[in-house]
Amino acid sequence: MFAALLRHARPPSPLAGRLAVQSLLFALGEGTFMTGSAVFFTQIVGLSAAQVGLGLTIAGAAAFLAALPAGKLVDRFGPKRMWSVSALGQSAMFAFWPFVGDFHGYVLMAVGMEVLGALGGAAHGAYTIDVLPPDERVHSRAYMYSALNLGFTLGSLIGGVALAFHSDTLLHSLPWFTAAVFLVNALAITRLPRASHDERTPEDRKVKVPGPGPMRNVGWLLSTFFIGVFWTNQVLLNIVIPLWLVEETDAPRVLLAFLFGTNTVMCIFLPMAAARGVRDVPTALRAIHISSTFFVVSCLITLATHDTLGWTTIALVWLGHVTVTGAELYLSAATWAFEAELMDPRRRGAYQGAAELSSTLGKVWAPAVYTFLAMSWGAGGWLVIAGIIVLATVAIHPSTRLARQFLERHVPAEVLADARISEPVAEDGLAVGPPSLIDADDPVPGPTGR
Repeated sequence: MFAALLRHARPPSPLAGRLAVQSLLFALGEGTFMTGSAVFFTQIVGLSAAQVGLGLTIAGAAAFLAALPAGKLVDRFGPKRMWSVSALGQSAMFAFWPFVGDFHGYVLMAVGMEVLGALGGAAHGAYTIDVLPPDERVHSRAYMYSALNLGFTLGSLIGGVALAFHSDTLLHSLPWFTAAVFLVNALAITRLPRASHDERTPEDRKVKVPGPGPMRNVGWLLSTFFIGVFWTNQVLLNIVIPLWLVEETDAPRVLLAFLFGTNTVMCIFLPMAAARGVRDVPTALRAIHISSTFFVVSCLITLATHDTLGWTTIALVWLGHVTVTGAELYLSAATWAFEAELMDPRRRGAYQGAAELSSTLGKVWAPAVYTFLAMSWGAGGWLVIAGIIVLATVAIHPSTRLARQFLERHVPAEVLADARISEPVAEDGLAVGPPSLIDADDPVPGPTGR
């Protein structure tokens, strides 16, 4: 067992290990501050809960609007450079949080943080796809996802310890601690190898990439919209199931801590297992099927707990949480494959920005809608939620075909080859050329690992 754990802890490559360290640093800082942010904003900054919520809404809208311009900056100046700029900027802003004393300052800081976060997200996504070898992109991203969840867990523990002492001095130190971690993170990013898009000269950056951009790739926009719909599993995980447990079942509220603990452990140890065999768009679509099956099963299990009692309720609620976590894990693996194969390699930053816009539209409605359906319609509401996911699962097949066909029309074949995760191989061992999504609905061979 110990040997198995060691094998799981070993990164797929030295570069994946360095990227995982960066993921852990980011999540450590972010998790520490987020754990104590509500108390910090209300007790230190002196805001009301309504002001905190309004500021976050304004900041979220700013990040939404900044997503596409941020992606274009990544393409122009290089993903590594923009990623480090984002981390350094966030470090500086965290250091200024203790000096914010009113609502207007809070809004300006929140908007700045979210816009820098949008830049960092686009840059990180473009960099990892750009710098990782095609055949280890998904596996390495899974390893990084494990490190990310470990970092959030450690950050939450540090933030929780600070809150436990009920000390304003410790609360003041949370943003400074986060600033220091982000500064180390920025320095770690600068020491990473340069990606191909970082190697371009100033003259190269002035040359406009020919052909249409991501906002004209309807297949990409639809696919990422549906991915946003699938990511509403987090609404079930964090909002709807906990509310259902408290309001509609006889399960003890302390069970919530155990549920979130189970999710954390699964997201640390199982991402690489879920990603095994995901190597191209057809296998990513298969992972979407598995994810959606877990999502629907979670809905069916959870709705049944309305009429159960005692330990049966506890067991079923826990199983519902486990299945929705399974939906998260397989969706993550599929998303990494789509990002690698369905984006124009010359415009990865812009494609990341466009994806942020469309995926946000795919999920922003879910907290209100899912909560209303589950809490007001009961079993019927849970079936409607499951039906939404089934429809999205059916619709993502033609949308991914459209996205790939768009690339094949507008991107040179030699450039598009860089977007492949793996080389299709015929029975005689010879490469058979770039994969096509025309037959993406046909059966595909079973998983073969990395």
